Amino acid sequence: MALAPTLKTWLLVLPAVAVLGVAGYRASGHVGSVSSPVAASGLPTAQVAGNEDGTTMPVMPEALARRLAAFERGGALPSGLPLDIRADIEGATDLFAYAQRLRAQADGGNHEARWMLSRVYDYCAQYAVDPGGYRLDNNVLAGLGLSAAPAMVDARERVAQRCGGFVPGDKLGAALVLAERRKAAAQGNLAAEAALFAEGEPLHDSADYRRGLVERVRLSRDPEAFMALAPGMGVRAAGDSALDGLVAGEQLSEMAWRLAACELGLPCGADSVLVNSFCANGGICSQDETQDFRDFVYDAAVSRQGAGKMNEWIKRLIGRGSRP
Repeated sequence: MALAPTLKTWLLVLPAVAVLGVAGYRASGHVGSVSSPVAASGLPTAQVAGNEDGTTMPVMPEALARRLAAFERGGALPSGLPLDIRADIEGATDLFAYAQRLRAQADGGNHEARWMLSRVYDYCAQYAVDPGGYRLDNNVLAGLGLSAAPAMVDARERVAQRCGGFVPGDKLGAALVLAERRKAAAQGNLAAEAALFAEGEPLHDSADYRRGLVERVRLSRDPEAFMALAPGMGVRAAGDSALDGLVAGEQLSEMAWRLAACELGLPCGADSVLVNSFCANGGICSQDETQDFRDFVYDAAVSRQGAGKMNEWIKRLIGRGSRP
């Protein structure tokens, strides 16, 4: 039945009621002279918003969710200002606030801000679709007793903490990410254009365009563009004659572009968004929490014989090799 909630939803009903009650009680202590109404059970009821005529209306669920998310993140350090368009995706503790600042600049015509906004949406989408279910899944993962589970749970908890301001009504997902990237690419953002190509949605579909785009990315030495292009340069590129002679078409050629992005300055440390995303969203986690992306690739994905080939590919891309 369309109106019947899933099992996951039913399991969340009672815990959600309890959390809302406790959070409402704790939050009420921060509301100056406004007294919180108390129900017969002794638990405070939800605050209500007032209309101009003095009547009241219930707080909308998503507005309440944002308030609770902000309260939950109260112990986190605030994101710094002024906005550092690229760096803040790594350092910001509140990606919802960061996205709001990016949105303001993107709406003013800043295509770099729009590209980074698409990255935030991509990073937070799995959480935002169903925050309660996301946390429930974490509990299930933690209870499985698998050796790889703790690392993935930790990575997912970090995503939940940083993305806590988003709610399902924000409609984060592939459609929104693609829409923002199309806008950024149309405004001239190379990383967004590369991402569209990698996702099978290129601005143009001619052989000359595909080869020209790859060459433009390589010559740009922009680490964001390198990383965005990478997924389209692996096995997806196999058989594309437009890319003959380029670093493309093999499983490890994608990793060569990714490692080249790291060499060009993209944050690839153990606590980077890149490593966190691979683990939280893809389940690809290092058992060594101090291992950066480059070491993880050479340790887990590249054979001893393949390391030499990888280094040669990276030299072709950026003029110098990567440390094996």
